[in-house]
Formats: sequence, C-alpha cells, structure tokens
Amino acid sequence: MRILDFAHAAEHINQIGEFLHGEHSAESKAWLEKHLHELKHEGPKKMLLEFQKLQRKHPQEQVVSGNLTYLKKREEQLQYPTFQAQGWPIGSGIVESGNKLVVEARLKGSGMHWHEKHINPMLALRTMICSKRWKQEWSRIEACLRNKRPPQKAPSTTPAVLTEMQALALILKEKLGHDPVSLEPSPQKRRTSSWKNFKHGKALYQQKA
Repeated sequence: MRILDFAHAAEHINQIGEFLHGEHSAESKAWLEKHLHELKHEGPKKMLLEFQKLQRKHPQEQVVSGNLTYLKKREEQLQYPTFQAQGWPIGSGIVESGNKLVVEARLKGSGMHWHEKHINPMLALRTMICSKRWKQEWSRIEACLRNKRPPQKAPSTTPAVLTEMQALALILKEKLGHDPVSLEPSPQKRRTSSWKNFKHGKALYQQKA
C-alpha cells in the first residue's frame, strides 16, 4: 500500500486554485483550505469530478490538465479518510525522519562503506533496537543464523553467511557495550616459502659445520 504525502497532494491542488483565483490571494487560500478539508475527511472522488469539469471548461490550460492527470493517476493513494481510520500517517515526515535517525545515522557515518548484501541485515538489527524489540527478536534470529551455518572447510572458502554475521556483530557491540561471541573464522596459518632456506651469496661457499 502506498500513500501520497498529503502536503505533496496539496501542492498540486494549490496550483489549480491559484490559476482560478490568482497567486497568494485570499480567495485562492480559502479555496485551497476548503478542498484540502474535503480531501482529508471525504476522500478525492468529489474533488476529482470537479477538476474534470474544470478541465473541459479550460481544455488548453496545462496547469489544470497536468495536475488533474497527476492526482487522478494516484487516486488510490489519496484515500486519506481510510488511511487515517486504519492508523496510517498521511504525511511523509515520519518516514523521512526515520530514514535520517535510523538508517543514515548508522550507515552513513564518516568514512563508512558497505557491501550491498550487508545493508539489510544491519538495518534489521538497527530497527529492532530503535523499536525496543531487541530482547524478543534477537535470540530467535541468532538461532536461525547458527542453524544455517555450514561446516567450515577452509578459511579461503568461508561461507557468505559468516560474512553477514560479522556485519551484524558490529551492532551487537554497539548494543551490548562489548564484543559478542566471536564469529570470525580461525586465522590462517602463514605459509612457509620453499625459497626461505635457499642459499645465496657467500653462503654458497661456506662449509657445513
């Protein structure tokens, strides 16, 4: 379900009102207030019928036909009485604020770079914390992740799920104040080069003790 931001719809309606009554006039402001009240409490049907009649009266006016086309195409997104009755916000301010405080605050810090596959897991955990659902959700998610973890054959073939779990561990550290149980693969053993003991220079002429 999508909802057109009420203030954005108001901008398109206002353009028609200013065409009819002049820009920033008292008449256009009164006209706009009346139509917005009607849209908010009765829905868009009556208003769109009025605009269709206005378009037939002024067929050459782009300000009327263009804004009518825009609103008519999004009629299902203008059902504000229904949305409000179901408890949905009709303005985008909550979503925009949530994006800034929840998403950008965690993922767009100075110098941060993210792999695409790590973003959704991190945001899922971030949302759990911000909505205060951590205790209810994390134990279930942790069990699910551990059950999906395949046996580790070699450090060079570390499963992708471990990489995701490493990314999730960042926010665990932020939440808990200390490092969670390490999910890192065991460190690789350093390879010894076959040339390490190769003699060169003066060593070629030294006799063995």
